Amino acid sequence: MTLEELTNFLRQKRDEHLEFFECKTGLDYRLFDTVCAFLNTKGGLIVLGAKTDSEISGIDPSNVERYKKEIIKASNNPSYINPPFILRPEDFLIDDKHVIAVWVPISSQVHKYGNVIFDRVNEMNIKVAGQHIDEIYSRKRNFFTENMIYPFLSKADFNQELFNKSRNLIRSRNPDHPWLALDDDKLLISAGLDMTDFMTGKRGFTLAAALLFGHDIVIQQILPQYRLDAMVRIVNTDRYDDRLIIQTNLIEAYEKLMEFVGKHLNDKFYMEGDIRISLRERIFREVVANLIIHREYTNAHTATFIIYKDRVEIKNANNPRDFRRLEIGSFEPFQKNPNIARFYRALGRSEEIGSGIRNVNKYLSVYADGALPSFDEGNIFTTIIPLQSENISLKTGTPAKGINEGLTEGINKGLTEGINEGLIKGLINEISDEVRQNLNDLLFFLFQNEGVNAADIAEHLAVSVKTVERYISILRKLDIISHSGAKRTGGYYISDSFKSRIR
Repeated sequence: MTLEELTNFLRQKRDEHLEFFECKTGLDYRLFDTVCAFLNTKGGLIVLGAKTDSEISGIDPSNVERYKKEIIKASNNPSYINPPFILRPEDFLIDDKHVIAVWVPISSQVHKYGNVIFDRVNEMNIKVAGQHIDEIYSRKRNFFTENMIYPFLSKADFNQELFNKSRNLIRSRNPDHPWLALDDDKLLISAGLDMTDFMTGKRGFTLAAALLFGHDIVIQQILPQYRLDAMVRIVNTDRYDDRLIIQTNLIEAYEKLMEFVGKHLNDKFYMEGDIRISLRERIFREVVANLIIHREYTNAHTATFIIYKDRVEIKNANNPRDFRRLEIGSFEPFQKNPNIARFYRALGRSEEIGSGIRNVNKYLSVYADGALPSFDEGNIFTTIIPLQSENISLKTGTPAKGINEGLTEGINKGLTEGINEGLIKGLINEISDEVRQNLNDLLFFLFQNEGVNAADIAEHLAVSVKTVERYISILRKLDIISHSGAKRTGGYYISDSFKSRIR
């Protein structure tokens, strides 16, 4: 939150999304009634050091850090907020008076404070019971699909290396983060990834847990439609100049897409104060994180990230609250996947809700000489980032030339189906996105040049013959290609079964 934004809030009165606590003699623990109510409804802002009429009274400077630590500690303690939801209080100096701002986002879970569920009605926190509790659970269950529970999803389905990687990322950003003191089981509970549906009694790991930590094959079994398609369409606008298909966990998906951005978009020298920053990184970390955090994963629409000669266009399935263009100051920030968003903030890949549009506007105007982005919310959320020629660094991939778009899509789909079937049957081991892309390129080449040998393929893909032989072994196990002729003089062909699959 910026000082300007906080100042604007302080001109307003208490309402459904805004509350004040004076905290003259100590931390007013009634604020956790409000925290709970905000989490359960639409989120909001709590300001400490201001009277109920928004007049600034200030907090004793010696208490500021203590109050902040108490809030962080209590928000991660199920004796206070259950399930826990770590808050990040910020302190500001206004007219020589200290205030603390606590932004509370909407949560996809139902929270209790002191074993009581609170709802927010106008400027009041209401204790709820009976049917009203059922309504809150129903509202969240219907909107937040990230909380779908899979009772037979187990820790064996998770990639342990991702837990270690997550801790390293969290530690590099905040060495004192409460999650660092937790083992894997408690981390999953604290992050809202292992939960109980108190309406049905169902307990287990959620869809968000699978997306963040699941092995690729597990994610594909749960969401066979899950895919992020990154392309460059500058020279070849009918197909593409380069392409990356990402079908992996959300921790590594971010890294792969940022690598794709770094490959095709130039950076620009920029000093912020006396520190050099990467404009490209500042802009696209927000754009990529937004794509991942706010996507509706149960929707079969493929998320796309396409670089054109004059823009980057990003589209993802959305569960909209509105149907309009979003402008700074004209919309109420709303998280579509709060638990995924919270995990991304802990990793340092996203800031507080609402900051993304502000940061992209700020840095894009420098990166592309006054350009402004557009964010359009609907069933498909569309982001457009204007570019200039100096921003482009075209490096093409190796797809075969002249294959029509229908065949291209057929090869991609057929290969994905074949890999998934092979993994399920135990014919092959898990395949990385890089290998998957190279298998795609190999098939594109082979469709145009049936009968070529391993050396021909290696030359085309710019890899070693041994690498090609490993790829061929995978494709033969999946009955996608076959060898015909003598070992030394024969060549490779697309199998009839694969050709029939993609027609």
